[in-house]
Amino acid sequence: MTAIEKNEISYVDEKSESVYDTKAHQIVQIDNFQVLGLHPDDAEFYTNYSEKKRRKVIRKVDVRLVPMLAVLYLISHIDRANIGNAKIEGMVTDLKLSNIEWNVVLSVFFVPYILLEVPSNMLLKKFKRPSVYLGILIVAWGIIMTCMGVVKDFASLLATRILLGVFEAGFFPGAVYLCSYWYMPKDLATRISYFYCASALSGAFSGLLAAAIAKMDGVGGYEGWRWIFLLEGIATVILGVSCFFLLIDSPALSGRWLEPDEIRFLELQKFIKDGGKFSEENQEKFRWNDLKMVLSNWRLYMQAYILLCISACSYGTKFTLPTITKGMGFNNTNAQLMTVPPYVCGAISSIVFARLSDRFYWRLPFVAIPLSLIAIGYSIIIGFQGNLRANLGPSFFAIILTCIGIYPVQPAGSSWAANNLAPSSRRAIGVAFNICIGNIGGIVGSYMYLESEKPKYNTGFGLSLAFGASGFIVAFLLEASYKWGNSKKARLDEDEIRAKYTDRELLEMGDKSPLFKYIL
Repeated sequence: MTAIEKNEISYVDEKSESVYDTKAHQIVQIDNFQVLGLHPDDAEFYTNYSEKKRRKVIRKVDVRLVPMLAVLYLISHIDRANIGNAKIEGMVTDLKLSNIEWNVVLSVFFVPYILLEVPSNMLLKKFKRPSVYLGILIVAWGIIMTCMGVVKDFASLLATRILLGVFEAGFFPGAVYLCSYWYMPKDLATRISYFYCASALSGAFSGLLAAAIAKMDGVGGYEGWRWIFLLEGIATVILGVSCFFLLIDSPALSGRWLEPDEIRFLELQKFIKDGGKFSEENQEKFRWNDLKMVLSNWRLYMQAYILLCISACSYGTKFTLPTITKGMGFNNTNAQLMTVPPYVCGAISSIVFARLSDRFYWRLPFVAIPLSLIAIGYSIIIGFQGNLRANLGPSFFAIILTCIGIYPVQPAGSSWAANNLAPSSRRAIGVAFNICIGNIGGIVGSYMYLESEKPKYNTGFGLSLAFGASGFIVAFLLEASYKWGNSKKARLDEDEIRAKYTDRELLEMGDKSPLFKYIL
């Protein structure tokens, strides 16, 4: 973030010759943020905080927050998707699952996962230390994952998958909200991408781990696929416990590693981003109006549809890729290992696209281009009509191309939505809602690839192509709607707006305020 010069801060509700002439409840405009009640001393401190110091403090936050979230997100995706690796190690046969029972087991995870995301973020805001809440969730789902290693039939497997969805539901929206707490909007997509790329790497690690752990077949009287769940579940519990000690909470609680002026800067940064005293006055209570505004925000549904497209493609790939690579002619172990290159490429593309997105502070190209790659990749695969073994090189390249397209969209899309929601209470609900609707794609992804269509998978590959193409179109429509909204607001006279509404009413409107400018 570049340093803000004094002349970039203005009190927009009165004509004053000095930024230090203030009155109660005066609004200060800093970039695109309407801030209520910023004290002149704080304004001076914030504007004079050098670029070097800003980079230093953000680097400190990066080191302590991003790697921890990346590891936790990595393990969360491994734990929900390793069932695809267990399948080709004999789980379906040992538990005597029918084809439809297999699809039900995959999809049932998403029912509580979707329904509980928004309530979870509401609950998270009640915790002074988010690390405690997230740590409890992680330990709980680690225990459930371990229990999956000892299930005996379809019913017990179904129960563990439902409980896994219950406890995993709060992590990703909570992690995105935690990032939006520490970072300004222009820095958000890159940070989200650093831990979201773990979603891609989880596929790679899952394949590597499954190939190694499956060698334990027969140890302790357990099949190899059971050891996949047992060992990875125990690792999750250990990481959940470490969360209580290693995951950072808020600047005010970080005096052990932050200097007093760094704490002040970060607290002011959040104060400014959240609208100042207006946010402080409302942060302790749940505001039904925020939920109503989120549910009536039609642009948010467009954002969510893009995430739904990505979610369907991502989970469809995670659950089925080991089976697809096996269909290319590889044996079990090599099929597990051949899932690694596509996911590594997806992880790299996630970071590269997000850095470019933050560099240009423009989301559309870095959402639309990856979606087009998904459509192209699946077009190639469909053309082979299931004859992947005879077209090994091109089909494997197409799989890599789809992964390069899948993984950059979530970071850019999530930050795009978060940047255009205000105040912070509405942002927390909106981010969770956006992810919640998007994750409906996980249910779709669970049923896209039908065993009866193997190896052609016309439904799975066809729907993936359709999601990539339609998401591409929606992204352009969304960009056009934001431009239309900004141009419509630009035609309004600011003096007339301020004569019509009080400061508090304008801040209450949040992103619906005539003075709020959408970030493209």
